[in-house]
Amino acid sequence: MSQVAIYSTPMTPPLQVLVTGATGRTGALVVQKLQQHPDQFTVRSFARSEQKANDLFGTTANLYLGDIANPADLQPALENCDALVILTSAIPQMKAPPEPGQRPEFIYPEGGTPEQIDYQGQLNQIEAAKTAGVKHIVLVGSMGGTNEQHPLNRMANGNILIWKRQAEAYLIDSGIDYTIIRAGGLQDQPGGQRELIVGKDDTMLAQPPDGIPTSIPRADVAEVVVQALLAPSARNKAFDVISKPEGTPQAVVTTDFEALFEQTTPGL
Repeated sequence: MSQVAIYSTPMTPPLQVLVTGATGRTGALVVQKLQQHPDQFTVRSFARSEQKANDLFGTTANLYLGDIANPADLQPALENCDALVILTSAIPQMKAPPEPGQRPEFIYPEGGTPEQIDYQGQLNQIEAAKTAGVKHIVLVGSMGGTNEQHPLNRMANGNILIWKRQAEAYLIDSGIDYTIIRAGGLQDQPGGQRELIVGKDDTMLAQPPDGIPTSIPRADVAEVVVQALLAPSARNKAFDVISKPEGTPQAVVTTDFEALFEQTTPGL
């Protein structure tokens, strides 16, 4: 179990936190990490599938079913919440198995385009949180939003990273305290074993520090989310985050998240 440091914070623990996209691969890790610290957090999950939530968490307690496209679904889930963690994202689907030697083609399902999910869906969440009096939103996004030609933007012509970045700008202008975490390429690897590095505006994509891969384990992203809910130095910051590969010489496993967030800056 990870160790959550206790920081002075404007909100009194346990914090009531809603996690949207809770049954996604990163969202589920965030929910599970928050559940490990009942003295610090009371966790609510927001998802579309009751069965998937039960399979992942072994319970449907504190689960709110709904669709981020429908603001009315969000209202009861956010009532009396201190913080919102946004982990919703559009997911492309392969059209059909490609022929030998051909690249696969992708589409977004009806109602599930990046504009609908990563922009309008996030705006719905931000506005619902504002109406509910939520004091802090942690938004998990992706690096690459400054590059229109990024491969993820070109996938199915969805411009997913562009839409994500526009939603981030909306959050910054909303007046709610924010923490925007733009993760590098996500890995299904154990967390808590690497040194994390933060940056801004995709500079680490353009010039990776020490030539390391611009990737990070999902479990480390989940830990950054948990720590950001508690650390004052994470408030009103937006940043990119990657990790040094496990076993990198002279690397120091990140445990002081307050110091990590001190390296980050406000604004898009």
